[in-house]
Amino acid sequence: MKELRRWCRGYRIQWRKLFFVVAFITTAGAVLQTCTLPYPLTMWFFFPPVTVSSYKASVAMMQVNDTSPLARPEKFSLVPFSPAVSLNSTVGLIQIPPVVEDDKKIPPRGNYERIRTNIRKETSDEPKVVHSPPRTVPSERQRYLWSSPPDEALLYAKKEIEHAPVVADDPDLYAPLFRNVSIFKRSYELMESILKVYTYKDGARPIFHQPYLRGIYASEGWFMKLMEENRQFVTRDPSKAHLFYLPYSARQLEIALYVPNSHNMRTLSIFLRDYVNMIAAKYPFWNRTRGSDHFLVACHDWGPYTVNEHEELSKNTIKALCNADLSEGVFVAGKDVSLPETTIRNPRRPLRGLGGKRVSQRSILAFFAGNMHGRVRPILLKYWGDKDEDMKIYGPLPNRVSRKMSYVQHMKSSRFCICPMGYEVNSPRIVEAIYYECVPVIIADNFVPPFNEVLDWNAFSVIVAEKDIPSLKDILLAIPMRRYLSMQKNVKMLQKHFLWNPRPIRYDLFHMILHSLWFNRLNQIQIP
Repeated sequence: MKELRRWCRGYRIQWRKLFFVVAFITTAGAVLQTCTLPYPLTMWFFFPPVTVSSYKASVAMMQVNDTSPLARPEKFSLVPFSPAVSLNSTVGLIQIPPVVEDDKKIPPRGNYERIRTNIRKETSDEPKVVHSPPRTVPSERQRYLWSSPPDEALLYAKKEIEHAPVVADDPDLYAPLFRNVSIFKRSYELMESILKVYTYKDGARPIFHQPYLRGIYASEGWFMKLMEENRQFVTRDPSKAHLFYLPYSARQLEIALYVPNSHNMRTLSIFLRDYVNMIAAKYPFWNRTRGSDHFLVACHDWGPYTVNEHEELSKNTIKALCNADLSEGVFVAGKDVSLPETTIRNPRRPLRGLGGKRVSQRSILAFFAGNMHGRVRPILLKYWGDKDEDMKIYGPLPNRVSRKMSYVQHMKSSRFCICPMGYEVNSPRIVEAIYYECVPVIIADNFVPPFNEVLDWNAFSVIVAEKDIPSLKDILLAIPMRRYLSMQKNVKMLQKHFLWNPRPIRYDLFHMILHSLWFNRLNQIQIP
């Protein structure tokens, strides 16, 4: 005891207090030994918890030796660490709750909307983590194709398509829509694994690189937007490209250069000719193939006429055109692509208003309303305008009619939607009819329907020759109900292939256009 007092004086410690603490601990230990308290609670009593972040807690737990009693989850459950993570579960280690910072105060009640707005502002700039699908190890064949010259890869793809395995049942593809679903599926898969597109950076806005996303010419703008944002098919190395994109907009070209009421499109053609000549002089890729591996996308009616001043652009380049008219000698079936003409009223919500009534609620046999331009529509109105209750055929939809039922409601309530050509052979009503699940009736001689190289349009549409307009009702009534129900079902199944998604998904309109460009490029490859 004297030595203890002397030691306490040396360190200025009151020895009575020290003696009291030691005695208390000794007594408490004896009491605890007589109780049936679990071991972790005893440890918690002697060693108070330390507040740590969830990250440090999970790391500390992962670093514990498995042979230690503390490494077992059942022994560790009462220790007030957060979160409790099983060492044998990788899922538990990944799903760590967010760390709550101590220095942030909880906002008082009241002003809830202001607080929620502030929180939204604070979190809006944080990067969003998008989980990509698991990467598969590329096969030896894929690595060979990626490293081989573009022409060799295209040749390999064409041989593979000719020997495509038979597709019995694919949940993503409805076979009755296609000419040959096996060939389409194999071609699409090869496009996904092989195709690389180089987009020229040359060209000033607004004619180049500025998509026009609204109205009936929006297809060219939406494709431009999604193509230039794409990371799967776009390459920065032109030596690896299988296709080269000329990113101009025919609609923007008209707005920038056309003189109103001049009826002279030569200025537009000369501008595009000079651009192609600049590309050919600056890069070696055009001259290597004379433009046959280059493509453009133009939905404006004047699209075919903007290429007339450059012979190679007109004859060799793959042209995706809404105005797919065989009679003018510009559009070439099997090489060029028929581009769907889509009406986009709200670019922020391009898929608004899809769907229509069930067949039993479609009381109108056939419907059309529109301006009377071109050679076909006046004939249609002459024979069927206000002539038959089953045939709702109008010029511009009259106010007396639109007050009761809008244009879109008419299409959603009709069994057949008449799609006559206007000034040119194309019509946005074809895609509108698909959107509203109405069987389209196409009246336009020499018109190539969209994606005709892969889709079987007889399965979901009616194509009527211009000379048969007087017999239009008889042609429609001659279709058996069983046949009509099949066609209407096919229209519903077809719909997903004609949708503009803000983020493209497989088999949607963006990918269907790209596949047709790829497929028609392969048509030019000669197998030795």
